[in-house]
Amino acid sequence: MAAAPIDRRLAALEERYDARVGVSLLDTGDGAAYSYRGDQRFGFASSVKVLVAAELLRRTGSAERAELVRWTQDDVDAAGYSPVTEAHVDRGLPLLRLAEAAVRESDNTATNLVLERLDGPAGLTRGLLGRGDTTTVLADDEPGLNEVSPGSPANTTTPDAFVADLRALLGPEWLTDADRRLLLGWMSGNPGGDPLIRAGAPAGWRVAQKSGGAGPVRNDVAVLTPPDGRAPVLLAVLTTRLDPSAPYDDALVADAAEVALGALEAS
Repeated sequence: MAAAPIDRRLAALEERYDARVGVSLLDTGDGAAYSYRGDQRFGFASSVKVLVAAELLRRTGSAERAELVRWTQDDVDAAGYSPVTEAHVDRGLPLLRLAEAAVRESDNTATNLVLERLDGPAGLTRGLLGRGDTTTVLADDEPGLNEVSPGSPANTTTPDAFVADLRALLGPEWLTDADRRLLLGWMSGNPGGDPLIRAGAPAGWRVAQKSGGAGPVRNDVAVLTPPDGRAPVLLAVLTTRLDPSAPYDDALVADAAEVALGALEAS
């Protein structure tokens, strides 16, 4: 892949949207890779929930996953957006369903309950270190994990680090084949991802993704499967508007994904 033309197109998107864009791409078949601001830190927002769920799957067996977990309305009120757990305050849900809700519906209370099983945000960060990720730092649960302070690594990652995590998820060291299929299933078919990487992907590509967004931050990370039997392509698109009061823009993520994936197809 010729990096310079892609760099120019992404820089033009940054100017157009008044934003900073980070892109990391890896073709797991032939090793083709591309990175734009790939080593720069961005807030991960809810995209980190795919790593939360993956670490829970790694650490638990079927008996623990089936345990009924309970919570209160106060937990829901404190966490914010919780469409699944809000509807089950009176009866609870199995731990595995909470992990699914964290990924598929981006449920904040479910995420916090899963994090409790991982010894909190610091427990996840330690788990990621064990998988070779020395970059990603989860410092808070929901809703605090959306808060990023200039100069602090807390609640941030880099596009390159996230793609490396996605690569690790596809290997045998992190998940079993069954758990990998389960996680990718949770990441697939979620209409909330339709305007993001899925919108910028070539026709016919399957996209398993996890988005994140808060304030000026809008992200999407994905495992993409081409229709011709080729190996998966991994993509992280992390964006933040330069004006912290500006709302995020789904179209920026889709446009950046289209640039990167189009260049891969043309190479």
